[in-house]
Amino acid sequence: MNAARQRCTCIFIRYTYAVATVFVYASENTPIIADEEDECSCRSDLRANSGDGRKNSKILGIGKRGSTASGNDRGGGKHKDRLEEPPSPGPPDPRLPLTAKQKYSMIASWKGISRAMEPTGVYMFIKLFEEHQELLQLFTKFGELKTRDAQANSMELAEHANKVMTTLDEGIKELDDLDSFFQYLTQVGATHKNIPGFNPDYFWKIEVPFLEAVKTTLGDRFTENIETIYKITIKLIIETLIKGFTESPGP
Repeated sequence: MNAARQRCTCIFIRYTYAVATVFVYASENTPIIADEEDECSCRSDLRANSGDGRKNSKILGIGKRGSTASGNDRGGGKHKDRLEEPPSPGPPDPRLPLTAKQKYSMIASWKGISRAMEPTGVYMFIKLFEEHQELLQLFTKFGELKTRDAQANSMELAEHANKVMTTLDEGIKELDDLDSFFQYLTQVGATHKNIPGFNPDYFWKIEVPFLEAVKTTLGDRFTENIETIYKITIKLIIETLIKGFTESPGP
């Protein structure tokens, strides 16, 4: 038994010695890094691979910051989704003596009048009859109203004043569509042919009372600039009414 153990021990020692000898030989004859030729070859391979990487980067659409072609597409999509700018306004219509800014101010200011049409209209007619009492004869419903108080309390006068102010309101609201503006006021002017004894010059008599009534309603909002705009506008309205009257084929 002891003899067998000794033989096994000897065999194990010899085996271990042989393995150690092979390991030492391999360590002494194998270089840690490649030799110069192999090193250059490796570097060339690395450069080639690096170039291929750059080529592949371009093919994939990878940018400097890692953006991809799909990212650029998304950016393009944003530009496509951007709202188009509204077209620039066309040249001013020579038929309108107001600038674009004046027209805007006129329409904006008129909103204050449109909320008080009846009292503004009544005041306008009261001032009209104060300066031109002869015009009372044209109105059969309130021709007998000789005093200011009687006129201010007349339902008939209030009804007519509201009707006239509504006509002016419709006209001013059409300043953005001059074809409709002129068509509407021309038709209104033509209807006055049906009033016996009406003279187209009577239209001008409403100019000053209208401006005074607007000034009373607007108060501090009736600035010098707004006054100029209203003067231009009422003049255009009156000229259009007169044109409608004179060009009408009525009696």
